[in-house]
Amino acid sequence: MAQPWPVVTVYTTPATRRNSVGGIHGARVTRGRESGVLLEPMPETMHFLFRFIVLFYLWGLFTAQRQKKEESTEEVKIEVLHRPENCSKTSKKGDLLNAHYDGYLAKDGSKFYCSRTQNEGHPKWFVLGVGQVIKGLDIAMMDMCPGEKRKVVIPPSFAYGKEGHEGKIPPDATLIFEIELYAVTKGPRSIETFKQIDTDNDRQLSKAEINLYLQREFDKDEKPRDKSYQDAVLEDIFKKNDHDGDGFISPKEYNVYQHDEL
Repeated sequence: MAQPWPVVTVYTTPATRRNSVGGIHGARVTRGRESGVLLEPMPETMHFLFRFIVLFYLWGLFTAQRQKKEESTEEVKIEVLHRPENCSKTSKKGDLLNAHYDGYLAKDGSKFYCSRTQNEGHPKWFVLGVGQVIKGLDIAMMDMCPGEKRKVVIPPSFAYGKEGHEGKIPPDATLIFEIELYAVTKGPRSIETFKQIDTDNDRQLSKAEINLYLQREFDKDEKPRDKSYQDAVLEDIFKKNDHDGDGFISPKEYNVYQHDEL
């Protein structure tokens, strides 16, 4: 036979049981035909679980705040090894830089990268501050003069973090870079640079115009290059930027960072 009154059970803490004048708190509430309302103490296991959950939650908040504080105190450390006396131009976000740099693991000093062993030993071209290198290098190479040398220490949060990189860099690795900057030029995607490349002022860049621009830029590092290398760079630029395939790079196609040399 079904009971005419449901049985409702509510648990809370002993502290709330003491404050039950305005209502029924902290008790097991049983409604029956004759019993009315009965209050029973909260089981000790439930009380223990409640305290455990609260402590676990507070510990999680404390840990998260501590990690956030540690991350906020991390910074890129910069040591200037050499700075030319005459420095009329310094690097800024969006500039095209030409530099060599060697990378080491701070933990044991082992070298994991050397730009001199790549690209036939030519310095690396990249745009500063747009993510073409790790964030720590974007920060470390701001306000550098051509000819300046720096040694920088980059914490994991500005390098490869907890994931590491390609087996060469372990998780949570602090990195050290030795940098030598050779040239600072206007950013490759600025209006000024577009006008500089566009010698016939027809508002589009031909292969001949870009080839001439590349030749001037490559001559700045004063290292001989095989013409086949420059031809390969030119073809790659058009492959990645000439989206409509008309043999020219329009202002709209030009305004996308997709090639270091352009």
